[in-house]
Amino acid sequence: MSKDQKQHTEQSEVYWWELDGVRFECKQCGTCCGGEPGAIWVTTKEISDIAAFLGIDEQELRAKYLTRNEGRSSIKEQDNFDCVFLSRNKKLCEIYKVRPLQCSLFPFWPTLLKDQNIWNYYAAICPGMNQGKLYPPEMIKSFQNMEIWQDL
Repeated sequence: MSKDQKQHTEQSEVYWWELDGVRFECKQCGTCCGGEPGAIWVTTKEISDIAAFLGIDEQELRAKYLTRNEGRSSIKEQDNFDCVFLSRNKKLCEIYKVRPLQCSLFPFWPTLLKDQNIWNYYAAICPGMNQGKLYPPEMIKSFQNMEIWQDL
């Protein structure tokens, strides 16, 4: 890892994005919603919101669309590792209006922000990364204060 990517000091770590921030604008292509295995964590509130949005009860939602992973609820994946709520034909999220916070925070996940090489790898796949709205460092740092941050 180069000095430009991450500088270590005794006080704190300075990340590559802390100087200028990053640009991102969702293109609703569905690329971030699948293609590789992973957990899509959902809270009790999100489970309730998704069930209401789909017009089903929470028990049916849990049976059809959720799984237990590491003792927590996670949205199931299709056989190709796409999220079960990603429409295969349209490549759009069927629950976009009530999608979990984890989904809303993409690409501002610690795994992507810790190293500019990792960010650029995913930016080559996601057409919205490094494009559009500027997210200043202060905003990205506010994401780090969210409870879910440690789980991403």
